[in-house]
This record gives sequence, C-alpha cells and structure tokens, in this order.
Amino acid sequence: MNRLFWLLLLIIPLVPFFESRADFLTPVEGRGEYRSRWNYTMSRFDNIEPIKNHNAWDMIKWRVTGKREKWPKTVHIEPGDAPPARVETGIRYTVVNHSTVLIQVNGINILTDPIWSMRASMLSWMGPKRVVPPGITFDQLPPIDVVLISHNHYDHMDIPTLVRLAKRDNPLMITGIGNQRILRQKGINNIQELDWWQGFTRGGIEIFFTPARHFSRRGADDYNLSLWGSFVIKTSSGVICFIGDSGYGSFIKEIHKRFGSFDLAFIPIGAYKPAWMMETIHLTPEEAWQVHKDLDSRLSVAIHFGTFQLTDEGIDEPAKRLRNAISSDSGAFGKFVVPAFGKGEEVNKKN
Repeated sequence: MNRLFWLLLLIIPLVPFFESRADFLTPVEGRGEYRSRWNYTMSRFDNIEPIKNHNAWDMIKWRVTGKREKWPKTVHIEPGDAPPARVETGIRYTVVNHSTVLIQVNGINILTDPIWSMRASMLSWMGPKRVVPPGITFDQLPPIDVVLISHNHYDHMDIPTLVRLAKRDNPLMITGIGNQRILRQKGINNIQELDWWQGFTRGGIEIFFTPARHFSRRGADDYNLSLWGSFVIKTSSGVICFIGDSGYGSFIKEIHKRFGSFDLAFIPIGAYKPAWMMETIHLTPEEAWQVHKDLDSRLSVAIHFGTFQLTDEGIDEPAKRLRNAISSDSGAFGKFVVPAFGKGEEVNKKN
C-alpha cells in the first residue's frame, strides 16, 4: 500500500473534527495583547495575530497536489567534537541540527527542543524521518541543566529524548502552559511552565518565555490546549533569543522593545512551502533575515532546516535563499550564519 493510502486512512476520520473547529484560530479580545490569549469560549490558546485556518481537506490537497522536492535518503556527517563540560566565560553554542542547540553560558548547559530520534512523529515506523544524523551524539552531551521546549510538536517535544535526559541528568524543563501534563505522563517531573513574558532564574541567568506565531497539537483532541512560544536568555555574558518555530509577526519587535538588542539569536529558516499552507506559521529565509534585523542581533544562527523533510522545499534551498537575502541587503547589520551541524562556536560579549 502506498503512502497516499495511509495518509487518507489517517486523515479522513478526522475531517469532521477539523471542520467542527474551524474557528479556533480567530483571536479573542479581553486578555491583553501581550499575555497569552486564552479563548474562554473555545477553551484554547490563540495567537496575537491570526494564523491561516486550515483543515483536514487542506492537508489532503497539499499531499495530493504539492510539488515536493526530492531529498536524499541520508546525508552522512561525522559527529563534531565533544563539547566541554562547562563554559564559565562568554557563550559557546553547538547547533546539533533541526532546532536542537546546546548553549553553554555562565557554567550552565542549556539544550533547546532536543530531538535525537529517527522520526519526528507519534509513530516509530511512520512520519518524517531523519535525513541528517545529529551533529553530536547523545553520549557526547555534557550534563544538561536546563531544557527549553518551545511547543509540543513532535520535532520539538521529542519524548524519547526528553526521557533519556530526565533519567541521565534530571534537567529543569521549561515550557509553555499546558505541556506539563504530557511530560508528567512520561515520568518527567522537573518542569517549570511559563506564560508569555514570564521569567525564571536559574544559576544567575534569567530565562523568559516570549510569544511566537504558531500552534500546538500532538493528537486529534488537543489542538492549542498548550502554549507555544520563544525564549529570551539574559546572562552577564550576553542576551540570547531562541525563536523555536514561528511565522512572522509584530511580537518580534515587541521582544526587541522589552529586551533591547541581542548578542545571539537562533532563528528558523525552513518548512515554508507551500506558502498557502505555511506562511503564517513558519518563516521564509527572507522573513528570518527581517527577524534578525528587528531583533538588532549581533549574531544570528539559522535553525529548523536540513534535517527532517517536513514540507516541500529542497534540502539546500533555505540556506541558499538566506544567503541571497543577506547579499542583496546593503544595510549595516549583524552577521547571520548557516551553521555546520555539530561544530562548537564561541561568542564573546560585545565591549
């Protein structure tokens, strides 16, 4: 049986569910523009700015009519060198790949949206399969103190990896409201839930949960029951932004307004085709460049590309389009780089 058969088999029973909830994406007034927007009528979270309303029929249309570029089955890379156990001065980062980044600063090891699984899926045998291995192996990870989880999609909240981390290091897992329930069901208990703009202090650094333009879902009946977002990390060595997964929106400038310029930002550049399906929930490379400018980032690093084929663009297209956007802009802005997976880089605080 081919993939289309299995796709239709999975999606068609959900059509009535999607259709009956077609207005969930309409924001409601009354909670304030700069807190999470809880829709009391529908008992769901909403975005500050609406996202495009898609249903199961759109999913079928995309899979049947989409022009999906062919990716290689596998891309071999050698694991990078093992990171140091701790970094006391400055900032060191290692992009593992996808949205997984090891950030080492002020003696604290932070890991974002960690995924070492072979598939970003609820099923171990079906769903987006890893094309590029992690840039460093799980066993090369130093002790992890904090894990940042931007939202509950399978490529960002990978339960097998989180369970391994909990058993090995018992790190504090910081995430949006509503995700604690999922994690506790898997035996993970060291959790801090935050609303947008709420902060938490750990080891002399401040971590804030900030908005994003996205959504949450892991199954058929939990659409937007948990909150999605981005993160700001304030340290004596510099201020860091991790966007996670998002479309473009006015919240970017609000983050800059509240926290000022950034020394380091991690910005997603992939999963944007077809535009009619993805344009309000994922950044294009050109929009990522605009986010870099809006944040007034001294150094930005591309994430969320070249690992799992989630959408229709080719494996190399996001990086090429980002480089073209940068080369065509003559303004005096900070650097925006496409990382080598697994390679550690140091960032010194601006004098």
